[in-house]
Amino acid sequence: MKNEAGKTAKRRSKVTEGAPVEHVLPRIRSRYNSLGRSARQIADFVLETPNAVISMSVTELAEATAVSQGSVINFCQALGMSGFQQLKLSLAHEVVQPVQFIHEDLDRDDPLDTVCRKLFHSGVQALRDTLSILDTNEMQRAVDILRAAKRIEIYGVGSSAPIAEDAHYRMLRIGLRATAVTDSHIQAISASLTDPEVAVLTISHSGATHETVTATRLAKERGAKTIVITNFARSPIQAHADVTLYTMARETKFRTEAMTSRIAQLCVIDSLIAAMGLADYERATEVLRHTFDVLSIKRF
Repeated sequence: MKNEAGKTAKRRSKVTEGAPVEHVLPRIRSRYNSLGRSARQIADFVLETPNAVISMSVTELAEATAVSQGSVINFCQALGMSGFQQLKLSLAHEVVQPVQFIHEDLDRDDPLDTVCRKLFHSGVQALRDTLSILDTNEMQRAVDILRAAKRIEIYGVGSSAPIAEDAHYRMLRIGLRATAVTDSHIQAISASLTDPEVAVLTISHSGATHETVTATRLAKERGAKTIVITNFARSPIQAHADVTLYTMARETKFRTEAMTSRIAQLCVIDSLIAAMGLADYERATEVLRHTFDVLSIKRF
């Protein structure tokens, strides 16, 4: 019986390993900046001609991109796939799906209704793409760290600052001891005063902003647990992160990634808050009820 169960488990494992990976093209885009030269050549070819790759062999793709077959296999494995065959299956699964929203750039002569449609569709697509690459295991680790912390520091500058403030507000509403720090000098001081009982949540679209990288590094050196929300795989800030949560936003001439990513960042934070609230349901609902009553004096 044990041998039969083992064989069944192995068969299931093989099916899982070879099954199509959803949203493989957004996954490639999110990791693009962290890829080496050979891997970028493969990524460019796959992103530009996914239909062609479906009918190619590993040798043909290697020749078409002027890299070795080993580089192709390494590229597939870097995306979390077992090999080239799984990449082909994933691409076939994706390209036959109807494209609901297309990332269109704005034209100077676009009427207002077209501008609104393009921007709304871009926001929706950013959410879809972010959900496709969101690692729920990492999300759970972030929830556990935040719940265990005696104090939470939230860092963000530039376009990430309002997101940090929103995270602060939402954490207060469920009774967490949190502080948003959006001034780079105060961030450095705050980080240098953290300890192992503090959790730091850093929001940085690029993951390469000097101020937030420095603050996160200082906090990590003091023993604080660090969580980062960023758009790019293997950006500098990740060297100082215990947990990394990725967003996925694309850039066009009139819409930078940082604009679209704000929507995805907010949704990631909302998911974190909801998960923490559900994990401590009675206390969270009681605090929410209390804070709602307190805020009622602000209304007519």
